[in-house]
Amino acid sequence: MPQDLPGFYYDAERNRYFPNKGPVPGSRRANSAAASSSGSQKLNQIVKKCKRTKVKTTKLLQARELYGNVIASGKGRCNFMEEYQKAQASHPVVWKYQGTNKLGDGALERINIDVQTGEGLTDRNFLLAGGRDGSLSFFEFGKFEGDIHFGRKCLPDLVWPLLNKSQVECRKAPGHIWRPAQNTQWMSSGISCIKTFGRHGTENEGSSIQNALVCTLGAEDRGGSVFVINLTELLEFRPNRPILRRNIDEVATFNCTIWTADCRSDGRHAVIGTNLGAALVDLETGVKSWLLRGKSDVLAQQLIHSGNVVLCGLRNGAIVTVDVREKREGFSARHASHRIQHSTLDSTLGKSTKQWFKLSGNIHPSHTIKMPSSIACLVSLQFDDQYFLASSMDGTVKLYDHRIIQRGAVQTYEGHVNSHTRLQLGVDPSERFFVSGGEDCNLRLWSIKSGELLFEDKLTNTVTSTVCWQKAESFNGVQDERRSYDNVKHDSLGAWLGSAEGIFYMDWEL
Repeated sequence: MPQDLPGFYYDAERNRYFPNKGPVPGSRRANSAAASSSGSQKLNQIVKKCKRTKVKTTKLLQARELYGNVIASGKGRCNFMEEYQKAQASHPVVWKYQGTNKLGDGALERINIDVQTGEGLTDRNFLLAGGRDGSLSFFEFGKFEGDIHFGRKCLPDLVWPLLNKSQVECRKAPGHIWRPAQNTQWMSSGISCIKTFGRHGTENEGSSIQNALVCTLGAEDRGGSVFVINLTELLEFRPNRPILRRNIDEVATFNCTIWTADCRSDGRHAVIGTNLGAALVDLETGVKSWLLRGKSDVLAQQLIHSGNVVLCGLRNGAIVTVDVREKREGFSARHASHRIQHSTLDSTLGKSTKQWFKLSGNIHPSHTIKMPSSIACLVSLQFDDQYFLASSMDGTVKLYDHRIIQRGAVQTYEGHVNSHTRLQLGVDPSERFFVSGGEDCNLRLWSIKSGELLFEDKLTNTVTSTVCWQKAESFNGVQDERRSYDNVKHDSLGAWLGSAEGIFYMDWEL
């Protein structure tokens, strides 16, 4: 056994000495053999995964060995694990499910329901898919107990990366999804939005996902409608029983187009974005009241601050903050009128000019910002809803902090391609990355923190318009306002993507 040297320790696996200061992965200290063995195994796993995804890790691992978690690179000082996670996310695996054409290009929502079975309380996974043709479909995936004789099994086909047969066999394919018989419901018009919400219970009961909000866009001869689906009753699979039809209740109808919606987690109210403004709907009584009125369509919405405030993205490019707690006396109640100033760039003169537009509602004019084009999507981060992502139809994507919104965006993301389509942004559960399709049919993935475009490739011949991921969850029983990305347990449940070609599933190893 080599002699101990002051300030150094000997690693038997590498047959060399290392300085005691600084964390070194894979090291084996004489006074902590068990801990060092665990570190060595973790490093070996990282090396194997990086080799499998063809990531050049020599310099990354060398820097980690010399400097610890904080390493130096051409981009400055950065965290080793963050760089490794970005390397993994830049090599996703994407699968396409057979027999799902045009079923999820309008809206997608992933649902977890706790179901009481003979073996006890079991977590079941479902997918609600809405098509632009008005189809509403229900799928189950993972470990389920459905009777396959009364449904259809949709198998996954690998579409990315393009590998030879031997390499495909090495990829762990996701499970098939089961589409029960008689489960597709045809609505009066295209599906524009699907959101889930919990059943409000007592302090002891808590709340769980029990219902889904579904909105239809509307057609030439009718306006859009708001529906609520009882999800628990959908689990009663029976032959020749129309599963969805008997569990859908129409809550409210509008004489206008419904573009988007969002709902509070307790399921009491929903905010609806229309071509006439934003409305609040009581989901128990169906009572409607206007929150915001204007001449510009509300194309995107996002509730923040525990549902007390809603962000409304308008066709004219404005993002307006509306307080939903204002007292209203009915659907025809009048609101305070506001003149909002914004600047536009005159391409002929090469300078910006100031313009005004009118809105009525309980809004905060100082928190109103303007993007270059119509708002396509708004997504609030779950761990700190002061931050939200916003995309506009000219391809601009930015991250804003609501507390300093007038200072502009805190991060900008390059590479998105859009001109006129309402393309969704999907944020992963750890809130490190987000993904979106583009009008060039490419799928792209960015790092939220660094702004880097990590992945870009064409996987389909149609636009990927919908994205849903498992929502970020808080700590188990821990109440801490300073939530951190590192405290999220990544469960390797990937993103569901929808286009006219069908439903896709994307994931990577972490």
